Amino acid sequence: MRYDGKDNLLTESAIQTWQREQRLVVICPELAGGLPIPRAPAEIQHHKHGQIKVVTNTGHDVTTAFEAGANEALRMCKLHEVRYALLKESSPSCGSSTIYDGSFSREKVAGQGVTTSLLQANGIKVYSEKNIADLITELTLITAI
Repeated sequence: MRYDGKDNLLTESAIQTWQREQRLVVICPELAGGLPIPRAPAEIQHHKHGQIKVVTNTGHDVTTAFEAGANEALRMCKLHEVRYALLKESSPSCGSSTIYDGSFSREKVAGQGVTTSLLQANGIKVYSEKNIADLITELTLITAI
């Protein structure tokens, strides 16, 4: 799900199989944090002392909602004993290696989204659609053991 209501559908057969087998825990951290769809785009802005702020392109601070969504995603992961997460690259919640630079210029920089950072800090391995083949390989090896 995207902020503008469009989808980010993944068509890999492994994802479809895991869904049929009910092995997926599906959550949108931004929705879980109380944000509506559609909504204005948001990006992470980095400030002094390592603090971040998530703001919309209209200047609205949505940091609290992003943090609440990340905490709910972590709660769900703990509840369901999730060890791996597949999240959307470049999202201010879910980016695992790149995020938008905070200027709303469509420029990307190395970084992690709010949810990714929290999940990884709690031992959950995060993958994106960019490295989904690595996730599929890892899970295939684990289930083969």
